[in-house]
Amino acid sequence: MHLTHLECTACGLHHEARRLLNLCLRCGKPLFAKYDLARAAQTMTPEALRTRRADMWRYREVLPVERDENIVSLGEGWTPLVHARRLGAKLGMGELYIKDESLNPTQSFKARGMSTAVSMAMELGAQRLAVPSAGNAAGALAAYAARAGFEAFIFMPQDTPRANVIECVEMGARVTLVEGLITDCAAEIARRKEQEGWFEVSTLKEPYRVEGKKTMGYELAEQFDWQLPDAIIYPTGGGTGLIGMWKAFDEMEAMGLIDGKRPRMIVVQAAGCAPIVRAFEQGEDHAAEFPNAATIASGLRVPRAIGDFLILSAVRSSGGTAIAVTDEEMTDAVREIGATEGIFAAPEGAACLPALRKLLDRGVISKDERVVIFNTGAGVKYLECFAR
Repeated sequence: MHLTHLECTACGLHHEARRLLNLCLRCGKPLFAKYDLARAAQTMTPEALRTRRADMWRYREVLPVERDENIVSLGEGWTPLVHARRLGAKLGMGELYIKDESLNPTQSFKARGMSTAVSMAMELGAQRLAVPSAGNAAGALAAYAARAGFEAFIFMPQDTPRANVIECVEMGARVTLVEGLITDCAAEIARRKEQEGWFEVSTLKEPYRVEGKKTMGYELAEQFDWQLPDAIIYPTGGGTGLIGMWKAFDEMEAMGLIDGKRPRMIVVQAAGCAPIVRAFEQGEDHAAEFPNAATIASGLRVPRAIGDFLILSAVRSSGGTAIAVTDEEMTDAVREIGATEGIFAAPEGAACLPALRKLLDRGVISKDERVVIFNTGAGVKYLECFAR
């Protein structure tokens, strides 16, 4: 609505906003949407928000779609922030919360990003969209492409959870299963997209999925009456959710909605695929590809993230950290969260609980702090994990 331009997150080069672009035309790094925040602040006030629609499009001023008729929505966003009292009591914490993204239309936070990406494709004239995905992003693209009347071309690893594959097929997407990892799926799209006329909507390889995901940060601030928590624990594969929230915090401060206080951003990865954790521990600004990546949490099986430098910058700037947990710890945590709070979490979201325990033991997080863990998806899509 108040979009002014796209800006490279690495070299700072400005790009025209109203055209189809993937990465920076000079250095090949991700682009961020930039807004006239002074104008946005005139109408997006706490008072105005109280009467708005209960989805992510309540933050219309800082989302990129120009014309309302191009918004492709299924009611994504404005998910519950659950005060996890019983789980917190087990840990000796009074201020533990779960932001439950499993209640989005396609049962994960990916719905937010795909709603925005497909809406911008509608606005800018792309109708054949392609994505590599380990599961939930594929389901989200299939749904929003169907809603828009677009074609969706989805490439997933052979061992993607069956529920995700069925979901995409039944919503009319063209699904190709690839031997290998999500990086191999991305390589297949890169080889074919020009000839096939596909616009790629991979994580951070187009500028707008991150815009939808940043609304998690806006919601968190609004649900806490514009006071951010002390720490956010976030399961991280490609990292767009964490990067988006960090961007949202900067925007909110510029608009006077929050002060300069920031949560410590804590990355959680799987022990079998932890490129960001390894880079953080080694003091690197970029994360090398993680060899032989393997984990039951398909959303965390991302051996190389194009936004690695943005994730690491947010973690370090916030005074946060990065930590890995095992698959067994994740599945145990799914059951514990379910039995205490009634939330059937995805393994990725459940990974935040053993990470929190370790951080409490190490004194990195105090029991009296306000902490939010993100459940990024629904456990029902990962039934194979529990059959084992």
